[in-house]
Amino acid sequence: MDRESSSDEEEDRQKLIDQNERHGTKSPKHSTFHMDDDNEFKDRIGNARRLGLPRFAFNKRYLFAIFLPIFIIVVYFTTDIRSLFQTSVSNVTFDSSDSRMRESELRALYLLRQQQLGLFKLWNHSFVNEANFDLSSNPNSTVASSVNSTSSFTNSSPVLHDRFSALSSSALLEDLKATVLSQMSLNKQIQQILLSTHQSGNYPDLGDNVTDPSISGYASLDRCRKVDQKLSERKAIEWKPKSNKYLFAICVSGQMSNHLICLEKHMFFAALLNRILVIPSSKVDYQFNHVLDIDHINKCLGRKVVVTFEEFAEAKKKHLHIDKFVCYFSLPQLCFMDDERVKKLKSLGISMNKLEPAWVEDVKKPTKRTMQDVMAKFSSNDDVIAIGDVFFAEVEQDLVMQPGGPLAHKCKTLIEPSRLIMLTAQRFIQTFLGERFIALHFRRHGFLKFCNAKKPSCFFPIPQAADCIVQVAERANAPVIYLSTDAAESETSLLQSLVVLNGKAVPLVKRPARNSAEKWDALLYRHGLEEDSQVEAMLDKTICAMSAVFIGSSGSTFTEDILRLRKDWGSASLCDEYICQGQLPNFHC
Repeated sequence: MDRESSSDEEEDRQKLIDQNERHGTKSPKHSTFHMDDDNEFKDRIGNARRLGLPRFAFNKRYLFAIFLPIFIIVVYFTTDIRSLFQTSVSNVTFDSSDSRMRESELRALYLLRQQQLGLFKLWNHSFVNEANFDLSSNPNSTVASSVNSTSSFTNSSPVLHDRFSALSSSALLEDLKATVLSQMSLNKQIQQILLSTHQSGNYPDLGDNVTDPSISGYASLDRCRKVDQKLSERKAIEWKPKSNKYLFAICVSGQMSNHLICLEKHMFFAALLNRILVIPSSKVDYQFNHVLDIDHINKCLGRKVVVTFEEFAEAKKKHLHIDKFVCYFSLPQLCFMDDERVKKLKSLGISMNKLEPAWVEDVKKPTKRTMQDVMAKFSSNDDVIAIGDVFFAEVEQDLVMQPGGPLAHKCKTLIEPSRLIMLTAQRFIQTFLGERFIALHFRRHGFLKFCNAKKPSCFFPIPQAADCIVQVAERANAPVIYLSTDAAESETSLLQSLVVLNGKAVPLVKRPARNSAEKWDALLYRHGLEEDSQVEAMLDKTICAMSAVFIGSSGSTFTEDILRLRKDWGSASLCDEYICQGQLPNFHC
């Protein structure tokens, strides 16, 4: 029994040993000093927390909160913070003030330069006008005599020369006032800019018009304002014709403008002789009813003073006869009429007596006559008389050239464009130009030969003409120029490229070709007048006469008729002048 039990114990012990060897790799033995693995350590810590044991783990936020106040206290007691920030701000202020002062000085220097240029321009202008004054005050000089001899070619040139001389003097005075005012304004701007560095706030811009209170009343001075025509001093005669007495108008010289001047003088003669004026037939002259408002003349005088040829023929019951034909001009031929003109008159069924001279009178050297001279030579009891072309006649020029003409009437002027042309001109201005524009009559075609026959010539090279136009544009302060010209495209293109003010081209506007999309010329189109060359010429005149400032061509009757309209309408400006007035062409043949 004992042996069996002992063998069983040994067998059990052996099984136990084998089992322990099989599990040795999974459960290694631990020494006394071996610490447990992480999980075991965490379990122990967790158990410790649950048991309420104290924790000594560190937090970074707590450290930052502790050390920051300490750092600030140390910096505060070791550094002068106030002096540090004060130095920085003062440096910024100093840099800003210095930059502002430099900018003000540069702007002041710019304005001083502008003031210097303005004074130089005034200085040079005074020399030009001094030369012109010497020219007019010394008629014995070569140039003056040449000017006087050529001006007599045009009928109204002597009077116009005197009128433009007076206007030039007024314009010079206005230029002087405006220039002085401009320089005073510039000086004030310079003062303000230099003082601005010692003041707070913004300083004035270059465009500001800073003026002194003592001259504030002249701040709106317009250098190109309208001319005072002094209508209260106007003298006029009454035109009260007899109902059966007629003066048959005959105009031969030149083109439409010459004929309009001739008609105006015929009206003066008819008034002196108490006769009704007969407007020439379109078969021997221009079709005046297309360009003139003939009824307007009768309405202005309140009675029948002019009649058309058709009305005259009806009144005379087809018995058309000129009872007396006394010629105002005898040279170079009687009445300044050739045989061709006489044949045209006779083709209308007009018979006439022999032409006879009133006196010896040459169209190239007309004598100044008085109203008494005319009445003494041409008064007659005959029903119908004619005196020939009177375009070159010089009778009471001071009276003829005054605003409104020599006759008493209730309108601004007697001979003016038709209503259709007036409305078309206004619509064109409304469409393309606006209220303030310059009008330029630039006569070129056929003018080279005409002007070169004069001494000195009146034909200016385009660069010189462009420079003169720019000077007027600067004075007038107008944004656009209406161009009425017969020049070729090559000339107008060059002129446009040279008319530049302050680095900007001043547009030269011409009437465009007919375009159905544009309505400004619809009235002429509806009445079949859009292709009438005389209507187009009168339209050009009307637009020019309505401009703020007009530049004309010396020696052109087209220009003279525009000046007449401007004078009568009250649109004449102190800046109106001929191209390069007071200058000589810088090149001539």
